[in-house]
Amino acid sequence: MLAPVVIFAYRRPNHLRNLLTSLMRCEGFDRTPVIVYCDGARNEDETELVMATRDVAKTMLGDRATYHFGDTHLGLSHSVIMGVSQTVERFGRAIVLEDDLEVNPGFLSFMNEALDRYAHDKNVFQISGYMVEVPELSHTAHALFLPFTVSWGWATWKRAWDQFDPQASGWEALHTDKNLRRKFNLDGTYDYATMLIRQMQGLRDSWAIRWYWTVFKCNGLILFPPVSLVTNAGFDGSGTHGRGLLRRLSKNEKSIVAARIALPESIYQDSEWFPRIKNALWKQNGGWIAAITNRIRFFLKY
Repeated sequence: MLAPVVIFAYRRPNHLRNLLTSLMRCEGFDRTPVIVYCDGARNEDETELVMATRDVAKTMLGDRATYHFGDTHLGLSHSVIMGVSQTVERFGRAIVLEDDLEVNPGFLSFMNEALDRYAHDKNVFQISGYMVEVPELSHTAHALFLPFTVSWGWATWKRAWDQFDPQASGWEALHTDKNLRRKFNLDGTYDYATMLIRQMQGLRDSWAIRWYWTVFKCNGLILFPPVSLVTNAGFDGSGTHGRGLLRRLSKNEKSIVAARIALPESIYQDSEWFPRIKNALWKQNGGWIAAITNRIRFFLKY
């Protein structure tokens, strides 16, 4: 049995269908436990789409999956925290996917190999299936460690998730400590600090920014593949968090297989590629326009 895949869905049947189709093409899918969480509708207008999404899951997965279909609406953040916690408690590890993703055929192999390799390395908190596009990096065959998290197709272990701090203890320091804020923002690459401050002020609802803060405080590392094994198809206006108008996401069509990805023997932050990855991440997330917008928001008290 391989690591379980936990899927979080809501009201997007077509997205879920595409995700499951891509997942079924992965080597090892037939030996992979699948757990589906589908949140309850917020109102009567959403009920039909929610039920259609659940029908897609049951039709495509049948009895081989475990289903958690909510009667009330919890929201993605609460659902992910609950679902991941329950899964790692039972299995010791989890691969996490949301319904707007599509995965490469080598996705499961890479995730499981890495989960096995670094299961007992306490400095490694997460395996990422997503990687920002860096053309030069795509010519290599080596995974690498970086100091930030992503939420688009990832995996973790119980030992790491047990340290998750939903209260984001110490976040207040981001108001006054410029050096801390700059480090958390990956040297100005993206304004994660404002995201966390807004989260803790009740202005947004994100489990992911709190997970990043947890990893950041622990000086944890994340393993990334050299090219993305995950594509996000959710910036079409169908999701809760908008269209991502400033984001420039390219669909990576490379058919890389996990066997070609060499896992690092030593666990350390990759200093050679990190500057180029930060530059690519900065451009992907809106470049100067986004940076100026975030700066104005910061001075206007978020």
